[in-house]
Amino acid sequence: MNYAAIKPFDVANGPGVRVSLFVSGCTHHCKNCFNEEAWDFNYGQPFTEETMATIIKALEADYIEGFSLLGGEPFEPVNQKVLCEVLEEVKRNYPNKTVWCYSGYTFDKDLLSGRLCDFSITKRMLDCIDFLVDGKFVEEKKDLTLRFKGSSNQRIIDVQNSLKEGKIIRWSEDRIDE
Repeated sequence: MNYAAIKPFDVANGPGVRVSLFVSGCTHHCKNCFNEEAWDFNYGQPFTEETMATIIKALEADYIEGFSLLGGEPFEPVNQKVLCEVLEEVKRNYPNKTVWCYSGYTFDKDLLSGRLCDFSITKRMLDCIDFLVDGKFVEEKKDLTLRFKGSSNQRIIDVQNSLKEGKIIRWSEDRIDE
């Protein structure tokens, strides 16, 4: 798996200051995607043990609230095995820091259905994610008043409570106060 970038001080992709990993590879090809260069699975650099160590070290600071995983597309089948290990390592080292993930796939129809790849890997990833921003970016539904998502069709899902309750539980703070 390749990755496009690591941002050690990201304030745009989840609450607080976060460490963000942008993976390479996406088959959604959303119109006016903010990260179109990362559609290419070969874009960026190979993810290595050193890359993992960089992420774990960057998360060490007390002011870092959590880890955000974006793309490209984290849930592309070719990315899932490596990212499952990344997410488990982050949670093992920092169980109290939140994990946010952005995916063009939907939580209920795509991820929980098991249709993408080996569901046991998808499930292990979901078990490590606190909040999932799901759904493709839709240019016609772009809304600048939304927090942490680009278009109104996207949802911010409280993954752990949704898995526990067996229904989608949404994060309630998705609009910027005006």
